[in-house]
Amino acid sequence: QVQLQESGPGLVKPSQTLSLTCTVSGGSITTNYYYWSWIRQAPGKGLEWMGAIAYSGSLYDSPSLKSRTSISRDTAKNQFTLQLSSVTPEDTAVYYCAADRGHYYCSNFGWYEYWGQGVQVTVSS
Repeated sequence: QVQLQESGPGLVKPSQTLSLTCTVSGGSITTNYYYWSWIRQAPGKGLEWMGAIAYSGSLYDSPSLKSRTSISRDTAKNQFTLQLSSVTPEDTAVYYCAADRGHYYCSNFGWYEYWGQGVQVTVSS
């Protein structure tokens, strides 16, 4: 059973860069056809897909966040990471990592095969 676990700071100051890590167990992030995504949910809002990295290392960005996001991976540690720069209080959200076989983006978030439990990140001075 594949399990995902997010980790990172719970509090980030405005203008700083948020860094989160998703550690994957029970499977490899290089397994063919799997795509590893970052998704967030701000208070009172819906889920927002932020971007993904493929089993091959290919990257996929959300047009609305592309200029501020960077996704990378460490295959030796079986982890992938999100960096979000120039954060503002509007970036306060629960951040999730998720995975799907065959799709880097799912219009129906219920289609993602695996989810982490999420990590609360608050942007505040």
